[in-house]
Amino acid sequence: MSADRPVQLHMVRVDVDPAHDAAFNRWYDEVHLPALLACPGWLSARRFVSLEGGPRYAAIYEIAGDWVYDTPEFHAAKGFMEFTPHVANFMRQRFASIGPVRKREREGDDGGGSLPASPRP
Repeated sequence: MSADRPVQLHMVRVDVDPAHDAAFNRWYDEVHLPALLACPGWLSARRFVSLEGGPRYAAIYEIAGDWVYDTPEFHAAKGFMEFTPHVANFMRQRFASIGPVRKREREGDDGGGSLPASPRP
């Protein structure tokens, strides 16, 4: 994506019936994410689990713009399919960038290593 075409973020948050948790996560990682990332304009995806509060699961996608919702590929991939009855507290939110990406600068950081663990109090 070029610097003159800012991406948007698409965030989905849900709770899942604990009885279907493992199957849902397997489906999301192995079926749903690859299907969405095969859609035009869906650039990246990352999943999270809440450390406090809810909904429990979040997925954050980088998308190329509003047009990504109007493709036949997206219409075929969207939704929770067989897990729809087991999903609750669905939330969707979109974000537009208001500034450039900023990265932490560290002396000697070649970008290949991981940051040290945060100190515990």
